[in-house]
Amino acid sequence: RGYAIYPELGMAEKEVVNLTGVPETMLWTLHNRADEARRSDGFIKDDMCLSIYNSIEYDYVRSFGRPDSSHGWRSHQLDERLREWIDRNAGGIVIELGAGLETQFYRIADDRIRWYTVDVQEAIAVREKYIPAHERLVNIGKSALDYTWLDDVPEGKDGKAFVSMQGLLMYFEEQDVRQLIQKVLAKYPNATLVFDVIPRWFSNMTLKGFSKTKHYVVPPMPWGISREEIEPFMEEVFPGAQVTMTKYNFRLDWSPFSWLLHFATSFNFVEQPLILALTKGGDR
Repeated sequence: RGYAIYPELGMAEKEVVNLTGVPETMLWTLHNRADEARRSDGFIKDDMCLSIYNSIEYDYVRSFGRPDSSHGWRSHQLDERLREWIDRNAGGIVIELGAGLETQFYRIADDRIRWYTVDVQEAIAVREKYIPAHERLVNIGKSALDYTWLDDVPEGKDGKAFVSMQGLLMYFEEQDVRQLIQKVLAKYPNATLVFDVIPRWFSNMTLKGFSKTKHYVVPPMPWGISREEIEPFMEEVFPGAQVTMTKYNFRLDWSPFSWLLHFATSFNFVEQPLILALTKGGDR
């Protein structure tokens, strides 16, 4: 273990990254994760995330406002799930769909794992500048809905793979979510799937035009799902899977977004985002 190759990111000048639409959200999540990584009480420790953050010329606060703990906590939760899975599946396959600038590969740092990241070509082009591929890390420049990416990843032992889809599925239509999960399971019938979902109220807010700040409008998130709909939906797309749901943890800080979600969810005014883990067979 302890496998970690850090590219040299000590650039004399910061580099401008031009992204729009959904790919630009990789900078939003980077903003929040970097803030967690530099806090003494942060949910994650991630030097690679900080290096990338400091190497990009971008006004994060202007676009996204003050950072909040949401994405750092989400990454922490996925790290915990993945470490548990690796303990049972040493030498397995990890697939990150919608990887963006996520640096989980470096946080986990396990030389037994083969790692495949999938994202649209625009996003992978940026990722490759900071997280280049090597013998255990492959970057694939395709949409998660371009199912030819499945031809670019190997078979998993006993049909297993760890597939993360954090911050991805909400940008798809429900029928696309359903088909994507079914396509993944056709190749990896005993996969562990980990992803987050948003409630319908938040989906509807983005469809009407949700301004994170006066300079940034969040891309539409068509797929939202209510708490009572989750288990029936997952039983349909992944029959027999055990579904574990974890509520988001928002640290109360100066971010208006964190206060909004904290109070709305603490007093049960509305449902909150969840992280789901779907497991089957020996990985229960």
